Amino acid sequence: MRGDDTGGSSRPATPDHLLEAAEHAFVRAEFAVVRPLLQRFRAEFGGPDTTDVAVRYVVLRSALAARVGDWPEAVRRCPGRSDLHTAATGVVHALAVSALRRLAEDGGRHAEAGTAALAIVLWAYLLDEEDRGGFRALLAERRGAPVPDELWEDGRRHLSGRITDLLHSLDVRSGRDALAAWVTAWEAESVTPSVVPSSPSDAGPDALLPLGLAARHLVGHGRRLDLLDSYTARHPDPATWAGDSPDHRACADALAQALAEQGQDRARAKEWSEALTDYSAAARLGHILGVEERKTVFRAGKNVGRTSNGHGNSPIARILGLELAHELLLPEDGSLAGDLTAELVLQGQRVFASDPRQSRNRFARALVVSPTDREARSGLDDHLRADLHLTLDGAEPGEKVRATAVRGLLRRDPDCAPARAWLRGHYTGRAVTAASRGDAAAARSAVRGMIRHVGGVGPYGKERVDDILVDLLVDAARSAGAAGTRAGMERRVDLLGAAVDFAGPTRGHVREKHDEAVLHLAEHLEAMASPSDVIELFLRDRMRTGVSARFDQTVQTAYLRRAKAREADGDLGRAQRDRASAARIGAGLPDQGLLFGPVPRPRRDDDCGQETLF
Repeated sequence: MRGDDTGGSSRPATPDHLLEAAEHAFVRAEFAVVRPLLQRFRAEFGGPDTTDVAVRYVVLRSALAARVGDWPEAVRRCPGRSDLHTAATGVVHALAVSALRRLAEDGGRHAEAGTAALAIVLWAYLLDEEDRGGFRALLAERRGAPVPDELWEDGRRHLSGRITDLLHSLDVRSGRDALAAWVTAWEAESVTPSVVPSSPSDAGPDALLPLGLAARHLVGHGRRLDLLDSYTARHPDPATWAGDSPDHRACADALAQALAEQGQDRARAKEWSEALTDYSAAARLGHILGVEERKTVFRAGKNVGRTSNGHGNSPIARILGLELAHELLLPEDGSLAGDLTAELVLQGQRVFASDPRQSRNRFARALVVSPTDREARSGLDDHLRADLHLTLDGAEPGEKVRATAVRGLLRRDPDCAPARAWLRGHYTGRAVTAASRGDAAAARSAVRGMIRHVGGVGPYGKERVDDILVDLLVDAARSAGAAGTRAGMERRVDLLGAAVDFAGPTRGHVREKHDEAVLHLAEHLEAMASPSDVIELFLRDRMRTGVSARFDQTVQTAYLRRAKAREADGDLGRAQRDRASAARIGAGLPDQGLLFGPVPRPRRDDDCGQETLF
């Protein structure tokens, strides 16, 4: 500790001499002397040339600023705790008292974080157990007698308690939680230098410690409940806490430790679900279970969701708890996996009829946990059979039926008629759709799939496949045209046209069906639509002229009707072209047209224009 003698006028004016005189004057409240001494120091020696001198100088400047109420300047000037040992203890004490008084003024309404940081750093330095700052010697000097150990310890505890109470009341008044509390910073600073008066914290504008440091202090000093309460208030959904998340990375280690400790306590109290939840959250934050913790998790998994006599009283809690235990101990513990699988299957069976969706989910999860479990597979198969029956009856199934699942069911149960019926419809639809869009390879592949799964063994030769495909297209065309609508007739023409492409030389009747469908569509359009619709069908080359006299006459009539309409509109040029097209078609007609049969073909120079889009 620096002495308080100001020295005589004969002593040389060295930097140390001037600072020592200023320190003595400040301690004796001779403030009118302090500032001139510091001004002389600056004028004669400029900036301090050593760290020790610099600390003594800035502490004096900080104390002067605090005395006149310039607390921002006082905070800015004051060095960190590790440098205070070179400053005069009396000046440090005076500054610390002023800061504490400032915090207590007006019930703390004007308290500032910087001032709180200043008070915390200075008092933690003065009350250090090892008394590095010489505060005990200063007290002995002022009382004129040594300070006994017992009195010193009692005094330290009493003063520290009063500071704690003041800071706590300020925290409560300002609504600061444990992570941002000034009392947390005070406790941390009392253990090791943690607070920097002039540096803002990353925990918020009024917090004095970085968030991670505050969290580590709380959990390291038995205040994990305060940490968890504060953190949960800031982040209400613990399920989102993860160690690799930028939002939680700073506190991840401390939170994980706090949760693991809480999980251990809850397991001792037989709060199994809560204990597993805590351990699961700790694991997401990066905690690795120790040997004893693994035993605790295993015990919790075996007992979760059960009453004290061993009977289950909460199936949902048991499943959720076993899931957590299984997740924490996977993959080395098979017994928990077996327990979880059995519970999932049991609950799936219980709600099979009342809640099919949940039942399916239970069986599916059981298969993920134990892929070879027969009861889980059987439960899912039963649901699939029920969905197949609904689908085949034209009802909406509980879940979309997928071909992969049905094929799997058929492998396990080759005699399952609903599976075969559904696959037949599935492959028929794929084959017809592919053939309609001209994708012959996909159409044939679908037919082969149908033969493989519902039509017995091969061979899968092209001739057999195409024969089946033609039958499928003809059947689909029959259904499409049954409604007698334009859309249905057009669909029938398209399907029969696709069938013609796959029909072999022995299937000539397919071409006849197609031509008949085209004629019926043309006659329907003649009666229900415009002449242009009939002409458009003709220009699509669905059926060439000369195949059906009735079709040719229908097209000729359409051209004449459109020509008449265009003449009425004054469009004589286009009307003339329509009449010419009608004449070319008429030239090929016999005197008495037949429904189908050979008709004299027009010469190429009299082409009716079917090759052009008109």
